[in-house]
Amino acid sequence: MNKRTRRNSPHKVFLALMLVLQGTIPFEIITEQKITMWFFIYHLITTPSFIFCLAEEGNKGYGPVFEEQPIDTIYPEESSDGQVSMNCRARAIPFPTYRWKLNSWDIDLTKDRYSMVGGRLVINNPEKSRDAGKYVCVVSNIFGTVRSSEATLSFGYLDPFPPEERYEVKVREGVGAVLLCEPPYHYPDDLSYRWLLNEFPIFIALDKRRFVSQTNGNLYIANVEASDKGNYSCFVSSPSITKSVFSKFIPLIPQSDRAKVYPADIKVKFKDTYALLGQNVTLECFALGNPVPELRWSKYLEPMPATAEISMSGAVLKIFNIQYEDEGLYECEAENYKGKDKHQARVYVQASPEWVEHINDTEKDIGSDLYWPCVATGKPIPTIRWLKNGVSFRKGELRIQSLSFDDAGMYQCIAENTHGIIYANAELKIVASPPTFELNPMKKKILAAKGGRVIIECKPKAAPKPKFSWSKGTELLVNGSRIHIWDDGSLEIINITKLDEGRYTCFAENNRGKANSTGVLEMTEATKITLAPLNVDVTVGENATMQCIASHDRTLDLTFIWSLNGFVIDFEKEHEHYERNVMIKSNGELLIKNVQLRHAGRYTCTAQTIVDNSSASADLVVRGPPGPPGGIRVEEIRDTAVALTWSRGTDNHSPISKYTIQSKTFLSEEWKDAKTEPSDIEGNMESATVIDLIPWMEYEFRIIATNTLGTGEPSMPSQRIRTEGAPPNVAPSDVGGGGGSNRELTITWMPLSREYHYGNNFGYIVAFKPFGEKEWRRVTVTNPEIGRYVHKDESMPPSTQYQVKVKAFNNKGDGPFSLTAVIYSAQDAPTEIPTDVSIKVLSSSEMSVSWHHVTDKSVEGYQIRYWAAHDKEAAAQRVHVSNQEYSTKLENLKPNTRYHVDVSAFNSAGYGPPSRTIDIITRKAPPSQRPRIISSVRSGSRYIITWDHVKAMSNESAVEGYKVLYRPDGQHEGKLFSTGKHTIEVPVPSGGEYVVEVRAHSEGGDGEVAQIKISGATTGVPTLLLVLVVPTLGVLACSGF
Repeated sequence: MNKRTRRNSPHKVFLALMLVLQGTIPFEIITEQKITMWFFIYHLITTPSFIFCLAEEGNKGYGPVFEEQPIDTIYPEESSDGQVSMNCRARAIPFPTYRWKLNSWDIDLTKDRYSMVGGRLVINNPEKSRDAGKYVCVVSNIFGTVRSSEATLSFGYLDPFPPEERYEVKVREGVGAVLLCEPPYHYPDDLSYRWLLNEFPIFIALDKRRFVSQTNGNLYIANVEASDKGNYSCFVSSPSITKSVFSKFIPLIPQSDRAKVYPADIKVKFKDTYALLGQNVTLECFALGNPVPELRWSKYLEPMPATAEISMSGAVLKIFNIQYEDEGLYECEAENYKGKDKHQARVYVQASPEWVEHINDTEKDIGSDLYWPCVATGKPIPTIRWLKNGVSFRKGELRIQSLSFDDAGMYQCIAENTHGIIYANAELKIVASPPTFELNPMKKKILAAKGGRVIIECKPKAAPKPKFSWSKGTELLVNGSRIHIWDDGSLEIINITKLDEGRYTCFAENNRGKANSTGVLEMTEATKITLAPLNVDVTVGENATMQCIASHDRTLDLTFIWSLNGFVIDFEKEHEHYERNVMIKSNGELLIKNVQLRHAGRYTCTAQTIVDNSSASADLVVRGPPGPPGGIRVEEIRDTAVALTWSRGTDNHSPISKYTIQSKTFLSEEWKDAKTEPSDIEGNMESATVIDLIPWMEYEFRIIATNTLGTGEPSMPSQRIRTEGAPPNVAPSDVGGGGGSNRELTITWMPLSREYHYGNNFGYIVAFKPFGEKEWRRVTVTNPEIGRYVHKDESMPPSTQYQVKVKAFNNKGDGPFSLTAVIYSAQDAPTEIPTDVSIKVLSSSEMSVSWHHVTDKSVEGYQIRYWAAHDKEAAAQRVHVSNQEYSTKLENLKPNTRYHVDVSAFNSAGYGPPSRTIDIITRKAPPSQRPRIISSVRSGSRYIITWDHVKAMSNESAVEGYKVLYRPDGQHEGKLFSTGKHTIEVPVPSGGEYVVEVRAHSEGGDGEVAQIKISGATTGVPTLLLVLVVPTLGVLACSGF
């Protein structure tokens, strides 16, 4: 480094580096001279006189505008990154400077812990005790200062589960269970939960019976089954810090018991929920019970939101993009045939602040007044406060009178409520300048129509607002009957004549100077409609013509514009119906093709030049079918009838002859004609009664009018109503039943569809009695969708004849009973034990089991249980056969394994006692070595196939001989040979190829296969393809000979 370079002071070098970092100058051009130059410029632009000069010159620079602001950040405490950054970037001319605040205190950026790249703050080796909090980026230049939105730096963690073992949970089968997760300490609270079963990564599958709450992590089992036995671990994940932990295993031990039924009992209950507008909301509800309860969701007295979605077998209700109208009371109902349970909670919808009107960069004249509207919506209603150059300024609306240069700067409007805060930033510039027409001079040539009106604009740039005066030639103009000077400086002249032509000059003056601008006014001939359109009367589907001819100044172009009821017709979009005459220059005739009702109205033809225009109008009357009736009201709502009133729609110039009323229910999307009184509704009527409706049914109605020209469009649907309830008048059908478990009477019926419920609190009354008795027993089933009832009575004799009948009821009364049906109570489970059970081992994987039948005629079949001696009896495999079978084959057994086998009879009531357990050992496995074919020789009409002897291993069955299958290629069946030798002769194929399969045979079964193809097409030694085959896996290629 030379001496001249060393003379640059450190702050000059620092300034140059800042310029490089901001992108103002490239690094390559940094020299001693340029450092000195930029240092001079920096001092120049930061002097007060230069700032005032910028205001005087219109201020070509601007204050800081955020392009990126810091956001809330979660830093994992266990992170190995060693640093965290908060981003901040703004554009400004001149370039801005950055500083940061933590919890309202300035950060000392000279410390080694911090570094800055542009506006980006980097914190090295962050610590929770020193660095957690709210960060604000403050950006400044000569035009002012702005503060970023606050961003929170938090430290995330997820502790491990405690090391203590979890207690085992014993639950009787059929009873509900809850396994507690008890997640460890963590931040933030955004955990997701799953449960492991026995080992990682086997997660339990959630279904109708099992549910994992994402609120507390608990696992809920509606009713425990024997298959639920195992070790369970709660698996917790934190997406914010990408970490997961799992708990010690919890042994769940189901206790064998005769399954009992339990009513629904809601254990997962959603709480009152506050949601922000547009968010997705999740509500959880799950119930224990046996059988598994059905879950239903509803919104009290209102339909469910259109964006609602039910998942997880009914346990989760999600409302997507929630809106204010979705607020209300939500209900979850759980029910099984033993009972029901309900839970309600309210969902409140609130909203973060959102701008309705916010501030923008504004330039105001010195001495003028400022009103800056800043309006935000939200729930609760946001409060408004202001910052000026990063410092608290005012609250509420902002009004400043008689602006001065001191009022210039960067302003921030802040709207906040309990759910959030938003910022709107804008720069206020104060302008002071003498009048000038450089940017907006007067038009050099102004055209005005004879007898018309002209406005000559005068809009110089000036601050403060100047005073205006006008002259024509040398004559000073003043306000009069034909001439008027507006406040904004514009000159208006009416009733233009030839004498008004000439040179006009506008003079503007304020306390900083004055200026003027001149233009020439010329008069043209006025535009006039010479042939105006006439009124037209047509019927729908016909064509109509509107004439329009105009005269105008021949030096100007003439254009015709047509409008309907004040709206300009777009001929490109409406080309199917509108067409205009473009052949004759002064003719604007309009053709309306295939006229529809919507084309009726007032048509205006406007003949227009760049100077003036002239208009004429006419009406098009379109006759057609009536318009839709309006104002439908539903009154006098009864169980099967309602009264409707409506108001007449437009008759479209043809009297209405009749009305038709249609109705629709949720049962169908189709509108159907309703039955009414009177049956024919004449066109002069505006009320009628709809009859023969279904009680307790939601209806919508609409009305269609008809006249001699056709049937019109239907009205808008009426408000949805529900008819009054009435007692049911239809009895359930297909009443029957029977069977079931011991001491049970099962009664079934076909549930009535919704249209026959006729009222609220719908259910069924089931009546039954032993045949011959007089008194009926009655029970109530409250679930309208269930068509089954099981009555349990330990004193009930088996196979007893019962009479049963069912009727429906609701809150209005009972319906008629069904026809009486005769059914039988359940049989007893068999009590006899099958005898003479014998077992024959067939191979290493098969055995045959036989037995003698029991004498009980109610037996429906037999169950054969078998399990390996080293397994528990609970793991036994089961095979069921009909009561016609005396034996069965057990397959897929393990070789050389001891098995326990027993046999029991069963019927619909259950299983009888098992026979004595028989122990049996399967054969050793067949030889695993496949025969190696060593030769295949053709000898006359026969082939001689030879192979090596197969030697069995110690854990395999001894070879007793060989099986040879001779079959056509491509077929599975053929001729089977058995031999104790290592060779066999087979015939030469008469046509095509044959396959010879060789396998070793033993008491444990057949071994693996060697395969060879032979052909009768050639003589001598054929080319052979040996293929080795595993019996159940197909063909594998081997070597050739």
